[in-house]
Amino acid sequence: MTLWSAADAESATLGNASARFAVGGLSIDTRTLKEGDLFVALKGDNRDGHDFVRAAFAAKAGAALVSHKPEGVSGPLLTVANTQRGLEDLARAARARSNAKILAVTGSAGKTTTKEILRHALNGLGRTHVSAASYNNHWGVPLSLAALPADAEYGVFEIGMNHFGEIRNLVSFVRPHVAMITTIAPAHLEFFGNCESIADAKSEIFEGLVPGGAALIPADSVYGWRRARHR
Repeated sequence: MTLWSAADAESATLGNASARFAVGGLSIDTRTLKEGDLFVALKGDNRDGHDFVRAAFAAKAGAALVSHKPEGVSGPLLTVANTQRGLEDLARAARARSNAKILAVTGSAGKTTTKEILRHALNGLGRTHVSAASYNNHWGVPLSLAALPADAEYGVFEIGMNHFGEIRNLVSFVRPHVAMITTIAPAHLEFFGNCESIADAKSEIFEGLVPGGAALIPADSVYGWRRARHR
């Protein structure tokens, strides 16, 4: 099944496709790339994904999202100004075209376990798409969301953070119908100082709820009152 056609990807990213293509998934890692995937050439602190575009096509990628044409590459390219932004644009477009019920999960522990429980529960009701592995950061969330099939009935996305504002940004892509916090615990204290600050940062997930959405907070959490106080 086609996830992104060249025309739809161009429209979402305002990019330029060098040839027509149809891809069935997305990948940022040639080691796990599946045949027909769109390889996203992200640039990190230590590695530049553009250096692996040739390897992606050797692994039978359907196309590559790039900011420039790497030397010696002849496969279909979708060229954008910035590949991280291009990935985020695909994520926004995937969410905009979807009629799925969307759930977002955060918390100091138990995010991935909760996501997997929801996967199994919702699969019994309809086609369910979930975040891959623990992809919950600034590239993992848009990557997972951009892979949301247009005909999915449910989507579950894990959202992590290590600083204020990170969840606020990521949940703005996801726009969930249900947002939940699993627990508040002393994780990332080096960035926040205390659990009260962690609770405040985690509560940013509720800012992305669609109108009429539901917020789920553990009934036994000693920090549950903080969100009510800030409303």
